[in-house]
Amino acid sequence: MDGNTQKSSRFKRVCVFCGSNSGNREVFSNAALDLGNELVDRRINLVYGGGSVGLMGLISKRVYDGGCHVLGVIPTALMPIEISGPTVGEVRTVSDMHERKAEMARQSDAFIALPGGYGTMEETLEMITWSQLGIHNKPVGLLNVDGYYDTLLALFDNGVKEGFIKPAAREIVVSAPTAKELLIKMEQYTPFVEHVASHQSWEMKQLGDNSRLPNPP
Repeated sequence: MDGNTQKSSRFKRVCVFCGSNSGNREVFSNAALDLGNELVDRRINLVYGGGSVGLMGLISKRVYDGGCHVLGVIPTALMPIEISGPTVGEVRTVSDMHERKAEMARQSDAFIALPGGYGTMEETLEMITWSQLGIHNKPVGLLNVDGYYDTLLALFDNGVKEGFIKPAAREIVVSAPTAKELLIKMEQYTPFVEHVASHQSWEMKQLGDNSRLPNPP
């Protein structure tokens, strides 16, 4: 890409949660490639689940080919399942899923979920919960490709309506239909402040030092 057209970003590394499947429609693969292009355009490095198949394989190769650093974090037990071909960038193996999420969180300035299954949603919801609890103040975004996350967002809205989610906590989740729109929204994100406890109150040995979090705009 022409360096003169590249945009600057407040994020140095973005964690992308996505599946080892590509979905049934080409729109999902295109969205993964588009997000990869946007990260490269902004010179943002990628942290992801370490797989070489599905949407994980598509975005990691696109970011790596664009000249940005790629860090894949994968539990040893999942390597035969999620790695079925050549890997790109740096692959870091960990002992289990808990360590994987902690390492991905420690290495990243923000989190984005592409369309995916249970694993993608579980990882994303944990980052949302950690924000609500005050463990981190990093933006969490849903790339709502062709309305894929509409029903999940409606569930969050219903949680507010029924009194299970505070209205302010609902604002933790940023969503947009395209990668460009989502990154712009996340750049403008104001951290959630009504935490259950500040991050100083938590045992941070696994998650890492929050002093490296980006400052609010």
